[in-house]
Amino acid sequence: MVDASLLVMDAGTTSTRAMLFAPDGACLGCEQRELTQHYPEPGLVEHDAEEIWDRTLACARAMVAKAGGAERVAAIGITNQRETIVFWSRRTGRALAPAIVWQDRRTADFCRSLKEAGHEEALQQCTGLLLDPYFSASKIAWAMENWPQLRDAGGELLVGTIESWLIFRLTGGLHISDATNASRTALMDIATGRWDEELLGLFNVPEGSLPEIVDCAGRFGDTTLFGAPIPICGMAGDQQAAAIGQACLAPGDTKATYGTGAFVLTHTGAERPLSHHRLLATVAWQLGGARTYALEGSVFVAGSLIQWLRDDVGLLGSAAESEALARSVPDNGGAYIVPALAGLGAPYWEPSARAAISGLSFATGRAHIVRAALEAMAHQTHDLMTAFAADGAAWECLKVDGGMVANDWLAQDLADMLNLRVERPAFVETTALGAAMLAGVGCGLFPGLEQAAAMRGAVERFDPRLDLKTRERRLDGWKKAMAATLAR
Repeated sequence: MVDASLLVMDAGTTSTRAMLFAPDGACLGCEQRELTQHYPEPGLVEHDAEEIWDRTLACARAMVAKAGGAERVAAIGITNQRETIVFWSRRTGRALAPAIVWQDRRTADFCRSLKEAGHEEALQQCTGLLLDPYFSASKIAWAMENWPQLRDAGGELLVGTIESWLIFRLTGGLHISDATNASRTALMDIATGRWDEELLGLFNVPEGSLPEIVDCAGRFGDTTLFGAPIPICGMAGDQQAAAIGQACLAPGDTKATYGTGAFVLTHTGAERPLSHHRLLATVAWQLGGARTYALEGSVFVAGSLIQWLRDDVGLLGSAAESEALARSVPDNGGAYIVPALAGLGAPYWEPSARAAISGLSFATGRAHIVRAALEAMAHQTHDLMTAFAADGAAWECLKVDGGMVANDWLAQDLADMLNLRVERPAFVETTALGAAMLAGVGCGLFPGLEQAAAMRGAVERFDPRLDLKTRERRLDGWKKAMAATLAR
């Protein structure tokens, strides 16, 4: 088994892919397919769960073939977009409705009414989360009320996040969810690792439809869809998987992933944290029934802002073009973008906020707007850094990953605006790498995560070099732009 590879299924928001890893961390191959984004109305975001399955399976088949057949794959690891919720039939295994995506805002009024009724404090104490449409529970409540086919399904109805959906289809009936994904539903008591009965009642979620909550590594079941049995041995939500892939294994270790959104996790250890500054407490991983925790700050729009500028506004021919444009001007020309295209996440949690571009003049050009979009990443991260420090989790170094930080200008801008060393691994796809590490632990290739962390490899460092006056001027402009957005 030592020379066999690890297969990772990475079902993201805008695409799904399969990647093949050697035990030393080398990426041996990747197959990727885009996912269709459905926007039935403003604020509503849906996926076709059957498309996610079909395209993930096609990617996985390509990587199994590249490995030389199922016999050459030691184990499967799965990582996924979190909070997105799928509804399917236990009997047929087919999706019964669209998957409601984590970005979806349809339950904003419902969440606000629950908050006004005084439910948020108890929910935060139990789950570590806040009352926001981001999390799965309110999405399930909305679906149960508005989609009759779910009520009509009765005991056949199954509900789960994306990894749960994929495992059910891979195994032909196993209904499980790992603790990191379960912790993002706003239905799990993160102290006990079990579904909370009061929250199930509050959100009208039938307990029998939910999966069993399990560890992040172990032998969960086999799939026989690739010609020979392959064990499924690792699972984690994408941001927890990225933290593991970045070797954030000790309290204080911090990573930031810049993908569709931007997500910062700071490892806090075995003690469950409670934020007083609008951050989230979440499960970092669960092994042997024991949970390790993290504080998290979630920004809803990061790479999707650049995608929007490219696909819908037409300011970019490609995402890679943004770096050259940012370098082509000395500053943002007074332009600021608050990228609230899907509301605002931490530390503001304002689902009704809308994006804004301010500070424009006749001197503003395309490059200034693109640069302002990239600068928004550091501005949003600075807001999070301030909240983490106030919660007693100050950052000493920021480990970054995700597709956006292939941009050297952006990595340096983060170091400059945070006044902090930034580390970028040579292999930036740490979400998939973390899932591979978990699969390696689960199948026995590694005795634990500390040993699996050798897969991370080399890192590149970016040290701050911006003068204090320029940094403060930019942050002041950002604060004014954010205040104007929140005042609308």
